[in-house]
Amino acid sequence: SRTVVRLAMIWDGAGLSNVVGVGSHCEKACNPRMGNLVHGRKLWTDTTCGSNSTEFYCSYSEKVDSTCKQHKCYKCSATLTHLAHPSTAMADSSFHLPRTWWQSAEGMHREKIQLDLEAEFYFTHLIMFFKSPRPAAMVLERSQDFGKTWKPYKYFATNCSATFGLADDVIKKGAICTSRYSNPFPCMGGEVIYRTLSPPYAVEDPYSTEAQAQLKITNLRVQLLKLQACPCQGNDIHTKPQRLTHYAVYDFIVKGSCYCNGHADHCVPINGFRPVKAPGLAHMVHGRCMCKHNTAGSHCQYCAPLYNDRPWQPANGKTGAPKECRSCKCNGHADTCHFDLNTWLASGNRSGGVCHNCQHNTEGQHCQRCKPGFYRDLRRSFSALDACKLCSCNPLGSAMLPFNNSTFCDPNNGDCPCKPGVAGPQCDRCMVGYWGFGEYGCRPCDCAGSCDPLTGDCISSTDIDWNHNIPDFYSVFNESEPAWGWEDEQGFSALQHSGKCECKEQFLGNSKVFCGMKYTYVLKTKILSAHDKGSHAEVNVKIRKVLKSTKLKIFRGKRILYPESWTNRGCTCPIINPGLKYLVAGYEDVQTGRLIINMKSFVQQWKPALGKKVMEILGDCS
Repeated sequence: SRTVVRLAMIWDGAGLSNVVGVGSHCEKACNPRMGNLVHGRKLWTDTTCGSNSTEFYCSYSEKVDSTCKQHKCYKCSATLTHLAHPSTAMADSSFHLPRTWWQSAEGMHREKIQLDLEAEFYFTHLIMFFKSPRPAAMVLERSQDFGKTWKPYKYFATNCSATFGLADDVIKKGAICTSRYSNPFPCMGGEVIYRTLSPPYAVEDPYSTEAQAQLKITNLRVQLLKLQACPCQGNDIHTKPQRLTHYAVYDFIVKGSCYCNGHADHCVPINGFRPVKAPGLAHMVHGRCMCKHNTAGSHCQYCAPLYNDRPWQPANGKTGAPKECRSCKCNGHADTCHFDLNTWLASGNRSGGVCHNCQHNTEGQHCQRCKPGFYRDLRRSFSALDACKLCSCNPLGSAMLPFNNSTFCDPNNGDCPCKPGVAGPQCDRCMVGYWGFGEYGCRPCDCAGSCDPLTGDCISSTDIDWNHNIPDFYSVFNESEPAWGWEDEQGFSALQHSGKCECKEQFLGNSKVFCGMKYTYVLKTKILSAHDKGSHAEVNVKIRKVLKSTKLKIFRGKRILYPESWTNRGCTCPIINPGLKYLVAGYEDVQTGRLIINMKSFVQQWKPALGKKVMEILGDCS
C-alpha cells in the first residue's frame, strides 16, 4: 500500500536529522525539523484532466500474482468535486486521503510538475507514487535562483543510453541517469525515489559548501517526457488507446527543511508569504530561521549587529561545533560593529571587529578612548555611560592647539594646556608670582617677591601662603588606554615663560665635573607640557632614549619630571620649553619613584653631537 511505501522511507541521508537531539536548545550545530515542502504551497502542472470538458479515461492494475486485471474506465471533470483530480491532490495526506490523485489531460505525451518556493530551502529527497504507469523518460531538475537557471538532479529512463546518451547507474555507480524506476510494471502504484546526497554526492558535513551546492533549492520540477503503456494493454483488444495516454500521480512528496546553516532549530513564515489553504497546512515547513549562536538573517547567513569580531561561519554538522559569532569589544559604547579583514589579519586572526558610531563621547576601533574635548574619569569603569567627562578648560586661560584651533585637555586626567603664567588644572588663575589673568595669560610680577594676582601690587614674602589649599592632581597614564598624542602640542605652559627667572646658562665642560655630579639618570626627552599643581610643578615628557638609569626602572615612553626649584623659586631652572628635545641629567628619588630636576641638574637642548659626547663621558665615569 501507499502507507507501507512511505513508512519504509526511513531517511538518514544528509545527516540533518542527527545534528540536534529532541528538546535541544541549539547549544551545538542544529537544524529545524524535516517535513514535506509541498504542504501549504501550490504544485504547478501544464494540464489537468477535465479542465475544458468531461473526459473519459481508463486504467489497468494487477493482481497479487502480477497478472492483469480487467481495465476500468471513468469520467474526469474539474468542475465536479467527486470527479476532479487537481494538482493539490498530490500534496494531501496519504493516510487520510489515500485515494486522491492528480491526472493530466488525455493525449499529453509531455507534462510538468513544478514546486516554487518563497525562499531557499534544503531539499533532501523526493518520493513520487504513480497511479498511471511510470514514464519511459523523465528528468528531475532544480533551480537555486528562483527559476532563472535550472540544473538536472537525475535522469530516469528505460534505456539511459538510447534516450539521453548517458550511462546507467545500475551499471555504472554514480551515473546521473538510472533505469531503476522506469519499469512499466506495476501499472498502478509504481514509485520513484531520489535522495539528494546519494553517491557520488555523499558528504559528512551537511553545512559545507559542497553540501549546500547540492541541497539548496528555490524551485523543483519534474519533466515527464515520454508516456509508457501498461503491458496489460497489449492483451486487451477492447480498450481504446487514446483513453490511456495520460499521467497520474497519487503523491508528490518533497522532503526538506528550512535552510539555516546549522544555527537554528525553528522557523517561522517569511514576511508577506501567504500559504495555500489545503490539507497538511498545520505541518508546513516555513522559510525564515529563528537564529541562535549570535547570528542573523533569514537563513542565519551573517552575524548579529554587535557580533562581528570574527568571520561568520556555518556550523559544523560533522563535529557539532556551533561556530557562533563573537561579540565585538566596544566597551558598552556601541550597538553595532562590522568585520574588517585587514584588522583581523593584523591581529593574527584574533579580532577583526570595528565598532560603529561610538556613543557616550568615545571613539576608536573598540570605543576605547575619550573623544577630543573629553577626558577619562578614573573613578568610573570605562564601560560606564559617563566614563568620559567634558573638558572644563577655562576658555580665557587655556592655550589653543595650533593644528586644529581648539582647546583640548589631557584625555587621561583632564589637565588643560595653559597660556603663559596661568595655573590650575582648568587654567583658571594666575601662577604664584604672576598677575593680570586675561586673553594673553598672566604677566610676571614686577617685584622681588610676589604680587596681588588682580592688581599686580607687590606683597611681602611673609604674606604668601606657598602651600595652597589645592588638592594634588596626578597624571595617571593607563597603559591599556592609548593616550591622546600630546607630542604635536606646541601650546604654551606655565613653565615656558621665564620672564621672572634668571637661570645660569649651562655648558658641558670637564668630564670630571660631570662625573662628579653623580647623576643617577641621563635621558633624551621631548617636553610635552608642564603644569602648576599649586604646591609643585609637573613636566610631562616623552623619553626617547635612556642613556643612564640607576635604581629606578626607566623605559621609553611618557613620564613625569618633578622640578625641585619650583617650590623654592616659583619658577624652574634650568628652563625647559614644551615642544623641544632636551638632554636631561638629574637624580632619582627612590622612595617616591620620581625623577627630580633641581639646580644641580644638567639640561641642554638636544643635539646628536651632545648625545655622543655625554655617552663618551658616561663611559669614562664608569
